[in-house]
Amino acid sequence: MSSLLNNLIVTGPSTSDIASNGSSLIHVPANSVEAATTTGYPFELIQESANYLLTGTKHRPKIGVICGSGLGGLADQLGDRDVFPYEDIPNFPVSTVKGHAGRMVIGLLSGVPVMCMQGRFHAYEGYPLWKCAMPVRVMKLMGVEHVIITNAAGGLNPEFKVGDIMIIKDHINMQGFAGDSPLRGRNDERFGPRFPAMNNAYDKDLRSMAKKIAHGMNLGNVVREGVYVMLGGPTYETVAELKLLRILGVDAVGMSTVPEVVVARHCGMKVFAFSLITNECITEYETDAEANHEEVIDVANKRKSDLQELARRIIVSMNEDCQEN
Repeated sequence: MSSLLNNLIVTGPSTSDIASNGSSLIHVPANSVEAATTTGYPFELIQESANYLLTGTKHRPKIGVICGSGLGGLADQLGDRDVFPYEDIPNFPVSTVKGHAGRMVIGLLSGVPVMCMQGRFHAYEGYPLWKCAMPVRVMKLMGVEHVIITNAAGGLNPEFKVGDIMIIKDHINMQGFAGDSPLRGRNDERFGPRFPAMNNAYDKDLRSMAKKIAHGMNLGNVVREGVYVMLGGPTYETVAELKLLRILGVDAVGMSTVPEVVVARHCGMKVFAFSLITNECITEYETDAEANHEEVIDVANKRKSDLQELARRIIVSMNEDCQEN
């Protein structure tokens, strides 16, 4: 049944029996399952995914990490880990992009329980925004309170260089302008309020902490702070589009992150996010240069040790914040 749901095909009688890790069946009204085709899975199906993971690990993480293109190596650093391929998790999407391993990894990083998504989901893969962000709700039901979201992005700010790390202080939600949102449809108060505020989407205390950590690692010359925009992809941007975005105050351009941030904030989770600048956006017509995904992966591989150590130190500090609260 999970494979049918992943393909958004609904069949069967008035109720559907959804198996939960081989245990007793959860009965979900058919109209709830049908609603998933346009407005997201009902609470019970998200709970089923969370229960599957909780049953398969002894760890109870308070921190979740979503790894972007070429940045999944952090999950390989976890000790005493449990690995769950996405295709084995009930109701979960499957990643199709090179550089995204497609696994949920739960384990210990410097003694801190962490769950890492090795690979995410994108609108250009054919997934609706609610499904791109659905794993964040799974994290919420597993007890995660803080989430680190990473991505590879093109640098639009002319002062940014390839290999820079941009701490995201805000975003422009282009899909939201067009009326699309991962929160579109009937709201479930068990996740969060109908109208969540987004003015402090990227927690200012976490951003300040991260900048101090980066300076302590002698990364102060490559760490930036700026505004991120998500576009639909999979095409890279035209020169005219990039010039428009720069007028709007955009510093980096990507194809992910915003739906996950919106859902995390809806769920009351604290968010820290950063972009690895893997290419310079092409803003001039008189050039033969072209953006490409291989360049993204190559730059990510060259920076991976710095990124992993930065993330590790941030996670340790986040854990202290979780303990205090």
